[in-house]
Amino acid sequence: MLKSSAPAVRVDNLTLSYRRHPAVHHVSGEFSPGSFTAIFGPNGAGKSTLLKGIVGLIKPDSGRVLLDGVARHDIGYLPQQSALDRSFPMRVLDVAAMGLWRKAGIFRAIGRKSLDHVEAALAAVGLTGFEDRLIGTLSGGQFQRALFARLLLQDARLILLDEPFTAIDARTCDDLLALIARWHAEGRTVVTVLHDLELVREHIPETLLLAREKVAWGPTTEVLTDENLARARHLHEAFEDDAELCEMPA
Repeated sequence: MLKSSAPAVRVDNLTLSYRRHPAVHHVSGEFSPGSFTAIFGPNGAGKSTLLKGIVGLIKPDSGRVLLDGVARHDIGYLPQQSALDRSFPMRVLDVAAMGLWRKAGIFRAIGRKSLDHVEAALAAVGLTGFEDRLIGTLSGGQFQRALFARLLLQDARLILLDEPFTAIDARTCDDLLALIARWHAEGRTVVTVLHDLELVREHIPETLLLAREKVAWGPTTEVLTDENLARARHLHEAFEDDAELCEMPA
């Protein structure tokens, strides 16, 4: 169990942008230690951008990200599948083994004990027998399972998932949801971007409703109300894509 040392993530008046146009606009709040939170909102509402800001892939225009109890290199981050190149001739085993890089080093060969851990992780996600398959031959669901095996081996205390259930079959979705629930039960802090409203309502206890700015943040049953969802749609539709960054008083 990790609850006593689970990390918290705080964002303080955070603004993130692309080409000086805001994608996340003056957002403040906290992902509590050991929490399981969905980031939900309209397409183009800044959800993936917020994850990238937490990881450090995007520098804030204003405000800050505060990581309490975890270094950035200890974060388990899974980007959208569409952002990953599957044309490189890499085996499933090699993809999963990348989760051990902090322990084994980037260029060192893994030993028998580490190989046993890799095989166990692949078994945990239902990929026994796929070790030597090239990732370019996998279905979307199989590839996502391999990426989750990598996360298992990384053993991160803060896990950030960007649309982890897009373009996968229902069985894989159920299996991966069970794995995420296990991480949450172990006290890890889990944040996931999702677009399926009913999935969030059924499985995720906390939600940040985002429409470039924070609409609501808290227990899912209190956040995903008809009123809040309508407000998020209105904010998104009213936002001008060409708007310049504004400055708020400190």
